[in-house]
Formats: sequence, structure tokens, C-alpha cells
Amino acid sequence: MKSGKFVTTVGFEKLYNPALQFKDRDAFVEYMNEDQPVRPANIPNVMAINQGRMPLTMDEPRAPCVPVTDVSDLIGAGHIVVDTRSEVAFGSGHIPGSYNVQLASPEFEQRFGWVTPLDAPVILVAESEPDAQRALHALAFLGLDARVKGCVVDGIADWADRDRHLAILPQISVQELDSRLRGGEGMRVLDVRETSEWDAGHIEGAHYLNYKFLPEQIGQLELDPKDPISVVCGGGLRSSTACSILMQHGFEDLHNTTGGMTAWVAAGLPTSAA
Repeated sequence: MKSGKFVTTVGFEKLYNPALQFKDRDAFVEYMNEDQPVRPANIPNVMAINQGRMPLTMDEPRAPCVPVTDVSDLIGAGHIVVDTRSEVAFGSGHIPGSYNVQLASPEFEQRFGWVTPLDAPVILVAESEPDAQRALHALAFLGLDARVKGCVVDGIADWADRDRHLAILPQISVQELDSRLRGGEGMRVLDVRETSEWDAGHIEGAHYLNYKFLPEQIGQLELDPKDPISVVCGGGLRSSTACSILMQHGFEDLHNTTGGMTAWVAAGLPTSAA
């Protein structure tokens, strides 16, 4: 309850502040935790840095260049691969099992922190050495740069040249998606945006799960890994990240929706609001 008061007293708050009316500790804790926003990415490590339990990189962060020939062994030793290239480049061919977290996103370091395992060592894939350095610089703001053990720069072609399998993520236009939905081809839609975006308008019949929660809640999806699924977000970046996670969990027939709901609305296609 808002009182409209600019100045208050302890007596007034004790009488009228809802948070001060509880006699039961558990009820108070439940009340205070209602409608809390998503915890910031990498929060345990951020807290450790703030408390002096983890070092913060003060100089420009560095990580060695890693030949693509070493990546298989590093994956076998527990490293994960984070591909920072665009959703289109990732879709055209990437190291199987990679996460796609695009450096072009203004939330790059946040998205990295939200979807990757907290303490797993990381190999970054980047288009160029300047891109790799930009990624490290951004990650340093959340103390994530220490997890990066190496960078593969412009190495995807070399991976393929050595007869290693490249994974593909098909891209689908909103017009093709609409056609397949209306054609009764069994295409499913997974929307991975924020709840507020979903509530403002979504594709009729779509399933919903915020991409931030996919790693922990993927088992709650009412989707079969063999279903043909188009994943949609606002513009095609978060959906590619979501697809990369789904691929790690055995989903076989995924499509990243080019342009996302922005393109869907611009094309005049129908939406349903919550």
C-alpha cells in the first residue's frame, strides 16, 4: 500500500506498512520474495568479487588463441564452447554443443552469465581477434573473463576442413513459419522472450519459456525433442541462444525465426495477447 507520504515515521510504518504486519517469519519471507525480478547473471561470483573473495581483472583481460584442433580434447576435459558470432553465422555451421551468445547483443555478458554453467571453463569462438578481445572486455565487467581459457578465431572453416562435423541451425522466415502453421504441418512454436513481451502479444498456440530459464527448466517443456519447432524472440538473437541450448538436450528439428516477433508484427501477421 502506498501512503503518498514524502516523509514518514516508524510509528506510521508499524501501523500501515504491509511488510511490518507479519508475526510469522516464514510468511514474511514469502511476502518479501513475491514478484522478485530475475536475479542478475553470475550473481554468486559478483557477490564474491564484491566481498573480496574473488579477484576482479583490473587490466585488459587476456586469453590465449587456441587452435581449433585442440577444441575436441578441451570439450572432453569439461570445457564448454561459447560461439559469439551472429545467429546467421552460427546457423550456417558451428562446433556441435556450442552455446550461441552473440557479441552484437548489448546484453552479451548478461546473456553469457544467464545461460552457461556457473563454473565451467570456456572456449570462445569469435570472427576475429578484435571481436575476441571485445568479448573478454565485456565479460570482465561481471567477473566472467576468468572462466575463458582460450579463444578460437576464424576457425570454423578449419574445423570443417579436418572432416569434423559441423552442426547446422536452419533459419526460417516469419512468412514461411506462418505458412507452415496454417498448413497443418505440425510445426510447434516456442517463445523465449520476457514475460512482459509475451503478454503484449505472441503467436497463437505458442509455448512459452524465458530463455534464461531453459537450462534449468527444459524438462518442463511440453514439446517432444523430435517435434519440428520454430523458436522465436524479439529479433532472432535470443531464440538462437535458446536453440543452441535445446540442441544440447537432443532436440533435433529446430528452426531459428529470422527477425522474431518484430518481423512477425511488421508482416501484419496475427498475434494473441495474454
